[in-house]
Amino acid sequence: MRSRDTFGASPRNPAILRLKGIVSIGSRVGEHEVFEGEAFEIQTGAPLPRGADAVVMYENTRRVGDQYVEIYAPVPPMGNVSRRGEDVKAGEKIFSRGRRLQPWDLGVIASLGISRVKIYRLVVSIICTGNELIEVEDFDKRSYEERGTIVNSTRHAIEGLVRSMGFEAIYMGIARDNEEEIYTSILKAIEKSDAVITTGGISVGSSDNTIKAVKKLDPEYMVHGIAIRPGRPTSIAVVRGKPIIMLSGFPVAAITGFEALARPILLNMVGAEDEPRPVVRGILTRRVSTPINTRSFVRVRIYRGGDGKIYIEPLALTGSGILSTLVRGNGILVVPENREGYDEGEEVEAILLRGIEE
Repeated sequence: MRSRDTFGASPRNPAILRLKGIVSIGSRVGEHEVFEGEAFEIQTGAPLPRGADAVVMYENTRRVGDQYVEIYAPVPPMGNVSRRGEDVKAGEKIFSRGRRLQPWDLGVIASLGISRVKIYRLVVSIICTGNELIEVEDFDKRSYEERGTIVNSTRHAIEGLVRSMGFEAIYMGIARDNEEEIYTSILKAIEKSDAVITTGGISVGSSDNTIKAVKKLDPEYMVHGIAIRPGRPTSIAVVRGKPIIMLSGFPVAAITGFEALARPILLNMVGAEDEPRPVVRGILTRRVSTPINTRSFVRVRIYRGGDGKIYIEPLALTGSGILSTLVRGNGILVVPENREGYDEGEEVEAILLRGIEE
């Protein structure tokens, strides 16, 4: 209807308008027209008739027979009307390069009539090294105990982290502690992927075959070791313009190295920034000592005490292979390079990985 025909309407003094029919979804624009004292019943999403500038909600009306309708509340001009272009205006930028598309983003794209968009499809190859490694599918308890083999759990953690970022992970298998075998595996990975992640063989010593193999590839750029804990041996090289990120073979150190180095590198490759993570403030339950000039990642348990306060309990700083601390805990306390730790009772911030425990 016309909004001015509803001014002054109330339950005791309703505006009475003549009902001309129904405007259904799918009706052509301009197919119907409203004049003074007239109204159409209209379905949500149908085009507004010519001459109309307002819609009154159904519950504020009452039909009187088939020809009239009583209006019990006034409606302002453009009341309950969606304007064309109110969601997205012509020429408006919706997304910038480097944005990770969420389900609601896809809905917006589709609503604009766009069926295809260009995306980055980053492919990351993963190579695990070590004579002691076996795949979980090949696990045999007796052989496991007699031969001292280790299930390749690091592979699944790193694969999961890559996929959680929306990238494709290609597992290249286990390369034994042999410089030539690792060299060949990395060479194949470079050909079929945008980035390569390796685990193991990067400690300082005679068995650092991954480092030797990468040097053999004549990298344009290389750094062996970074100032983090755990994961100090974490390294980076660039070969043929592609990053090779070398992580520790110990699962916790590998995950820490991934978060500190691999994640920002992969995001930078697609022009994206890291997505914010929930951070909580809480009271430290005991002292945490860390080396100066090293960024330390401390596994913690974050819980709400009986007094309603948030507490942060350190679980482990050392023990790069104790993966269960990431399961028992629900957060990470990052101690910056310029600190030698935090004192018991100090209020600190921690990254929340799961919900706060009670």
